[in-house]
Amino acid sequence: MENDEVVAFDVVLTGGTNRKAAETTFENVLTASGLRRGDVKFVVSTGYGRENLPFADKHVSEITCHGIGMHLRNPDIRTILEIGGQDSKAIRIDDGGRVEQFVMNDKCAAGCGRFLEVTARAMGIGLSELGEASALARNPLRISSTCAVFAETEIVSLVAVGTPVPDIVRAVHDSIAQRAVVLLRQVGISGPVGMSGGVALNSGVVRALEDKLQTSIYIVDNPQVRGAIGAAYIAQRLA
Repeated sequence: MENDEVVAFDVVLTGGTNRKAAETTFENVLTASGLRRGDVKFVVSTGYGRENLPFADKHVSEITCHGIGMHLRNPDIRTILEIGGQDSKAIRIDDGGRVEQFVMNDKCAAGCGRFLEVTARAMGIGLSELGEASALARNPLRISSTCAVFAETEIVSLVAVGTPVPDIVRAVHDSIAQRAVVLLRQVGISGPVGMSGGVALNSGVVRALEDKLQTSIYIVDNPQVRGAIGAAYIAQRLA
């Protein structure tokens, strides 16, 4: 990348070992960009398992990387919501992209992307179809369970009695949005709100968030790799 221009990126499932997944995605990116390992001067790893990568020159928290990654694209953003597959985070940054405060939820899957995967599987539809389905809701429900495991049981029960799929999906999106709003208020919403992480690609969650916050949310491009882009920028500065 040059500043925030992405040459290539890759997303793979972590699987059993994050080290192997990182090696695979690194090789995939090199191939896609036409580079060799010797062409790479500096590597910054971030996210879960970042310290397990032998080829990384520096390890940086994903909180820091998401802050910088968002700031690169939109310097006006001061509050960031990042919802990934395993956790969700609310981050407040200053006018230079440095983290001032953050809070995260990594104790339960009910507020992150894993819950969406569970929902799609329980209803037999594709993950990418959830956003459109949510928009068709006519009588949104409320998912009462605060645990993803119990929520899945609740969803299956709703499907079994013939509850319209769009109404169930909207309830799931509202549940995720409500948990996210709690995190955002803990750090204090300051200025425009930006969203990164893979869940930012789900239009249903974004709509639910905007309804609850009564404001528009800036969705950064390439949200699912925004932390990696921040890491690449740090590497560029340190090389």
